[in-house]
Amino acid sequence: MTDRNFDVVIVGAGIAGIGGAWRIEKDHPGKSFAIIEARGDLGGTWDYFRYPGIRSDSDMFTLGYSFHPWSDGKIIADGPAIKSYVSDVAREYEIDKKIHFHTKLVRAEWNSSESRWRLVTMHNGEELIYTCKMVLMCAGYYSYEKGYEPEFLGSQDFSGDILHPQKWPEDYDYAGKAVAIVGSGATAVTLAPAMAQKAASVTMVQRSPTYMVSMARESALTNGLNRVLPNAITFRFMRWLRILMQFCVYNLVRSFPSVSKRIFVRSVAKKLKREVDIETHFTPKYNPWEERLCLVPDNDFFNAVNAGTVSIITAPIERFTKTGMLLENGDSIDCDLIVTATGLELQVAGGAEIVVDGEPIDLAETFNYLGMMNSRIPNFVSVFGYTNASWTLRSDLVAEYFCKLMAYMDDNGFDSVTPKPDNPEMATRPFTDFSSGYFKRAEGVLPKSGPGRWNHSQNYLKDIQSLRYGSFDDCELEFARKAR
Repeated sequence: MTDRNFDVVIVGAGIAGIGGAWRIEKDHPGKSFAIIEARGDLGGTWDYFRYPGIRSDSDMFTLGYSFHPWSDGKIIADGPAIKSYVSDVAREYEIDKKIHFHTKLVRAEWNSSESRWRLVTMHNGEELIYTCKMVLMCAGYYSYEKGYEPEFLGSQDFSGDILHPQKWPEDYDYAGKAVAIVGSGATAVTLAPAMAQKAASVTMVQRSPTYMVSMARESALTNGLNRVLPNAITFRFMRWLRILMQFCVYNLVRSFPSVSKRIFVRSVAKKLKREVDIETHFTPKYNPWEERLCLVPDNDFFNAVNAGTVSIITAPIERFTKTGMLLENGDSIDCDLIVTATGLELQVAGGAEIVVDGEPIDLAETFNYLGMMNSRIPNFVSVFGYTNASWTLRSDLVAEYFCKLMAYMDDNGFDSVTPKPDNPEMATRPFTDFSSGYFKRAEGVLPKSGPGRWNHSQNYLKDIQSLRYGSFDDCELEFARKAR
């Protein structure tokens, strides 16, 4: 046995990968595992993104680990604080010693006669082979190679810099520059007030508005409880309070979209001066939670708009020019820097090729089982979080299910498990009902969903029942033993 043969290989050392490793060590201390990480440090998103103002868009009671309470006073945390938190967890539980950095998964090959995966990786330009019985895929949902960058006519004519937030240069100096941010999503809403502190001006250019909701960076209730209760108890209470609030709000919003839309828009209007055109700049055409809401901590975005340091223009862009951009309505914007906050390129399985018994698998042609496994692919569990709540809530449950599944297989002498639909011709639907651009663009690569267990639930309470307490007496899970 070489030092690259394991019971489990975890792909990705971000918040899900570190949490998954903790769960394996707790529930299966005798199993060997390694984490392979393509980059040179852990933390995933929270180490990778370096643009101004980078922060969470979920509260840290739910984005933090259930087993390691978040102790910082701010419940909406910046990127460096989250990275430090994940690093502390990895170090405290000695998970950092199991991480193999600069190791990118290129191809995963399943061999049924051996009931093992052969993982082809690249490490500093050299091919390294890992083998394992089980794979826990925690590589996230977007490509680290590049973000989504639509082609803008005339971009080569622009005399200033064009930056995508995903490739933000270290120590880039934008002080005194006139900045135009293209986009209206969470990244743009984060960038605008942060850059306005040093830039000469910031203009957010959006094709259409998005829903925004305010939240305080610190919780008075949490601070009060911490004065009389241990931090761990306060954390658990606030975690469940936030979970239940999110559950109730999401379901009410989706059940009463027209009323919810009016409430969201009126809430924003109260935070802005009267001369701001709410109908044009802050009233989306879609219903709330058809796309993710944009979080505005401590009203920072609204305050910047009121102060005049951030302005909003809602109009499609016709082309970039030498001095800025020309809009379809004939208006022009002069700027020194254009930030294209135009979104992500979604991918599955970390972009790796999946091969089962010599046959390449097109993940878009597989069915998604419980939002974590794929038909025709044995011993392969993927973490894909919620669109309506924090990523960690679901990654914790998936890791728990993964460990329960391994225990069931060990207890019954099974070597492999493969989701297999009773009815391969069942009606299909998209992976999620989310209408954000990066999901729409990725419909050709995402697995298919169907009825029953063949879908990605967006309901944390339902998932607790099915993943934490559910059994494996499911005719659509095919367990097998290899020939002895």
